[in-house]
Parts: sequence; structure tokens; C-alpha cells
Amino acid sequence: MADQPIPDIIYTKVDEAPELASFSLLPIVRSFTEAAGVSVGLRDISLAGRIIAAFPERLTDAQKQEDDLAALGRIVKEPRANVIKLPNISASVPQLVAAVRELQSQGYDIPDYPDEPSTDEEKDARARYDAIKGSAVNPVLREGNSDRRAATAVKKYAMANPHSMGSWSPESRTRVSSMPDGDFYSNEVSATLSDAQAGTAKIVHVAEDGTETVLKSDVALPAGTVVDATFMSAAKLDAFLADEIEKTKDEGILFSIHLKATMMKVSDPIIFGHAVKEFLKPVFEKYGDELKAAGANPNSGIKDLLARLPETGKEDEIRAEIDRVMNERPPMYMVDSGKGISNLHVPSDVIIDASIPAVIRAGGKGWGPDDAQHDVNCVIPDNSYAPVYDETIKYFKETGALDPTTSGTVQNIGLMAQKAQEYGSHPTTFEIPAKGRVRLVLANGDVLHEHAVEAGDIWRSASAKKAPIEDWVKLAIARQKAEGCQAIFWLDENRAHDAQLISFVKPILEEQGVADKFEILAPREATRKTLETIRKGETSIAITGNVLRDYLTDLFPILELGTSAKMLSIVKLMNGGGLFETGAGGSAPKHVQQLQEQNHLRWDSLGEFCALGESLKFLADQQGNEKARVLGRAVEVATQGVLDNDRSPSRKVGQPDNRDSHFWFAYYWADALSKQTDDADIASHFTPIAETLRVNADKITQELAEAQGQPADLGGYYHPDADKTASVMRPSATLNKIIG
Repeated sequence: MADQPIPDIIYTKVDEAPELASFSLLPIVRSFTEAAGVSVGLRDISLAGRIIAAFPERLTDAQKQEDDLAALGRIVKEPRANVIKLPNISASVPQLVAAVRELQSQGYDIPDYPDEPSTDEEKDARARYDAIKGSAVNPVLREGNSDRRAATAVKKYAMANPHSMGSWSPESRTRVSSMPDGDFYSNEVSATLSDAQAGTAKIVHVAEDGTETVLKSDVALPAGTVVDATFMSAAKLDAFLADEIEKTKDEGILFSIHLKATMMKVSDPIIFGHAVKEFLKPVFEKYGDELKAAGANPNSGIKDLLARLPETGKEDEIRAEIDRVMNERPPMYMVDSGKGISNLHVPSDVIIDASIPAVIRAGGKGWGPDDAQHDVNCVIPDNSYAPVYDETIKYFKETGALDPTTSGTVQNIGLMAQKAQEYGSHPTTFEIPAKGRVRLVLANGDVLHEHAVEAGDIWRSASAKKAPIEDWVKLAIARQKAEGCQAIFWLDENRAHDAQLISFVKPILEEQGVADKFEILAPREATRKTLETIRKGETSIAITGNVLRDYLTDLFPILELGTSAKMLSIVKLMNGGGLFETGAGGSAPKHVQQLQEQNHLRWDSLGEFCALGESLKFLADQQGNEKARVLGRAVEVATQGVLDNDRSPSRKVGQPDNRDSHFWFAYYWADALSKQTDDADIASHFTPIAETLRVNADKITQELAEAQGQPADLGGYYHPDADKTASVMRPSATLNKIIG
């Protein structure tokens, strides 16, 4: 399969709601694009698919599958690459373990995830699984920098049909709290490598007795790379958490912690574990040995801890102690108050880029255990990006909520190519085993960075290569020229890494004669200026690093559009290809649950429609296929039709859902193609299809409606059965016959 010709467009098979939606939409896409001679392939980058690909020697021939992520990693470096990437699971350990168990139940002979590997076999399995968990997909595919913005049609619709916004009060007690010192921000050092320093570096831990341990030996660092190193003090983190727990209780508000244990797969689960252990400190002090013996790991959250209690031999006693401590602590911010699922239950349940904007959109309110909304202490330990949220909350306390009917928009140009700024997820992040020093030693023997550390500290290094940085700045220049609007580099001259980036940015802007078109502001100042700009109905371009790209392209779309799933996301690959992303997937698990219980999928594929249109137009430019351009333009008309006629999915069972929106997308797409005058053959082909869809519209929507209301059997969550899922997602025989 890897040696086969590259399809014109490659769709990605992913997870949860986006993948379920693909079972309905992809047949429509393939049917329509065939008329333009466009081939649409499929590559499996789902969590289950990646697990299966990792253990070929243990599987039957029928079960084996290629490592499609590795294959796509090669394809995105090809000039003709054209990939439509749907949101995939960035797996936390509990999600990974659940996927493994599901595959085992389906007959796949794959090993358990070893929490504490001891044998060579367990260590090998752990290494393979560690390569899968967290944000393992995006760094492989993102061989270019990011251009994210709201499509014009989507923005106009949001302004005409505003989503709900909570009211902000100056008296709101909601706040952001971060460590006063000892965090990644305060300890960061950074440098740009010279030619003499380039090569393969290593990271070494030197214990107090002089014993050296190589933590990582093959860190490739070419000349011109910006290389960071920093650490978070475990002792200062614990002291900070303890202090905030007490303050929160005194203030009478909700306690919450906001991290990204999926993307930052090494650092943030550890920080999350510290929060769990500190919140339940009396429990761990009294029953720590029993919990450890039962395999409980605070990094996996309270849900895992509770599941391990029967193995302690003291289940009732420990559970009573947990209840006692929870009653003494401040009330917890809840993921699902009806089911008692708190912020600390699962590390992947509260993802900062979705959870904080939700609090802000709600007027600074979070759901408490009493199923009511309250002010909340948003704990974000590290100060690198916390000021963005802190300033946003302060701004809305002063000015009131943003008005979606009049607000402008924030576009984003994000530095992410070639694994730029992979903080906390990169294999150069470590939990320090013993007191000593950590050194980053270059190929020439120079010690580039060094820190004194204690046992349990979290040390990390990250980098950004010269070519992606230069490409990022030039992409920002092109975007600002196209828009003619405010453009801000969100860089803090007082932060070590950002100061290095500024040394790249300023000379390029001056060389291009556009320095007067841009500002360089620290994230806090950039946040306020941007909010002031969009409140006036104007556009701002936020030019940011990788993590802020991720955070801001949720924050501003959630405020502007009510969701981040409808963003247009274009990655201009550095070797000439294109990667078209379809929006965020943060609410996907709840969508799957509703489908399983009620056969109603409220996932909105609008982001996928936008990506498809851009992909087809890119293909036309890339290959000179003008029929593809006709299809791409018609996709934009169809997307506008879905919006203008209110054909997007509704939330409740019995109302139109994702499958209805796909039918109407096909209806408007075929209609636009039949009426366009740029290509007579395309018009002739789609005229009878458009008419057949029109005549059968009532019958099709009736068949789709009749499918709802009963539980849906998908044959699995992480690895659903293809035939069962297709049956659920394509319930209209009439539509299936027309589409083929």
C-alpha cells in the first residue's frame, strides 16, 4: 500500500464522532469527486489503528494493518500531498488503556499497557505505546505552519444567528491562579545554535554522587535551531496547589485545574497527578502503600483510583476517607455533575483550550457538584500562557461579554512545522529520578543548558528549527498583506524562548519592508489589544507559537462562533503540499454516547465542508484540474446553503442530525454543480442527480428521522465494526441508491 500511487486527496480515518460522520459523508465525497476524475484515498490514523499497527508480529494476517501514520508522514513531504485531516484522539493513558482492552475483547492479541515495566518484553511494549499516546499524530503530519481562520460564510452566519453568551459581572470572583515561581516560565533558558554547535546532542542527569545517566542520546539539533530547556519544581507545585485549595475554600468558589494531558503527554499528566494527590492528600498519607500496591496512579485520576479500591482489601474504609476529604475540600468544577464526574476524575476530560473558553463564554461560571453554576478558580500552574486567560477574564469583568452579532474576528498564523515547540510531549521531557543536575550537551561537548533539580521535578526541552521559523514569518507577512488588518506577534521579550524568536522576526520584517505593519506584544498585552480590536468589529491576526496557536484557535472561535469545530484550517506544507484540518473534537465523546443511546449524532461537519472546498481548489492549482475547481467552488455554495437554510445538526433526538446535514450538503452541492456554467460536462452529470435528490428529499429525510430514537450498535467505541457503523450512519436506502 505504501508503494501505491498517492491519491489526489487523502482522507484520514480517525476516532469518535468525526469518524462516525465520515461513514456518512465520505461516500458522498467520493461519488461527487469521481465526476472530476479525483481519487480520494483513506489512511487510518485512529488510536485503535495505530495500536494495531504497532504489534504486527502478534496478529493474524487478517488483523494486521500498515502503519498509515508513518506512511502519511512520508506523503506530507511530497509536493503533491493533499490531505484532509479530521480531529483524532490525542490519547491520555486511561484512553489508551481503554482502547487496548477493547481490541483485546475483539480478539486482538496485543499486550496490556504496563504501568511499571520490569521485563524486556514489558519495556518494549511500553515504548511502543508511549509512541502512540498523547499528540503523536500532529507532529508527524504538520510539515508546515498553520493558517486558521473562520470561513466568511461561517462568520456571517454566526453574526446573524448568535450563540448564547453568559453575562459578566465586575463582582465575579472567577480568576486564574498560577505559580508565583518555580514554573516552566521562570526557569526557562534558550539559545540559537551556531554551525559549530549543531549535531546530535544528549540530555544527561548527573546525580549528587556524580553518577551520570543519559536520559536521551540522539537529539538532532541542526544549526539555526532555537533550543529551550526548563523545569517545574515539584515541591513548589505542591505548595502552590495546597495554597490554592485553601484559598478556593475560603472564597467559596469551585476548584479546577486546566491542563492538556493529551498534547503535553509527558508533563501534564504528571502535573495532573500532583493535583489529585494534593487534593486527596490525607487519603494518600494514610493509605498510600495500599493504593500503590493496588496499582493506583494519581496521574490517571480519581476514576482509576476508585476502580483500584477493591484490590486494596480496604475498599470501604478508603472510600469513606475519600468522601470525608472531598467534603472538607472546596467544591470541584465538574465535567458531568449529573454523574458525579469531577475535574480530577480523568486527565483528558478537562482540556484547557476547550475548558477555559467554556467558562469564559458562560460569564465566568462552571458547573459544580450541586448541578448549578458558580464562580471558579481556574488553576493553570505554569505562567507561559496563563496570562492570556487571566487577561481575558479581567477584560470581560471590566467590559461585559462579547457580542457575537458585532464582534470582529481573530485569524491565526501558527508556528508548528517540524515539531516546533512540542512542549511537554516531546521525548525530551522527563520526571527527574533524583536530586542533581540536568545538562543538555551538544555534539561538540558544550553544555548548552543546565539546571539544578530535585527528585520529582519535571524537566523539558523543546526546539524550533530555522526554516519553519522563517516560513512562519513569511506566511504572516502574506496573510497580513491579504487582509490589510492589525497583525500581532504574540511574543514576550522577557521570556527566554520568545526573545530568540524575536531575533528572527525583526530582521525579516525589516528586510521585507513591512515592520510598520506588525506589532510584537507579550501574550497578556496582545490579548487585551486583540479583544479591544474585535469588540470594534475589526479583524486581528494573531501570529503565535505552537501552543498558543492551539489555545487561541479555540478561545476566539468559541467566543465568536460558539464552537471551534467550524474553523478553516490550512497547513501549507513546506515542500509544496497542503494539509486541510477540519476543526476541534473536544466534545466528540459525548456525541458518541448520545448516538449509542439514542441513534442521534449532533456532530457538525461544517469544518469538514470548509476543508473539502479548500482541498479541491488547492488540487486545481496543484494539478491543473479545472473540474476540481468547479467542485470546490460548488462546495462553498453548498456550505452556504446548509447555513442559510438552517440545515446544521440539532442537539436533541428526533431533530435533524449529522446525517441530515450531509444529505442537504449533497443536495445543495449537486444543485450548484448543475447550475454552474464553467463546465458543461459537470453540469450535465449533476443535473439528474440534483433533480432526483430534490424529488426524493421528503422521503430521504423521513428515512433518516425514522432511524433515530433507539440504541445504536457500533460494535465498539475505539474500534467500531465497519459494517455495523455504516448501517447506522447510512440509514436512508433512497439516498444510498442515488449516491451509490
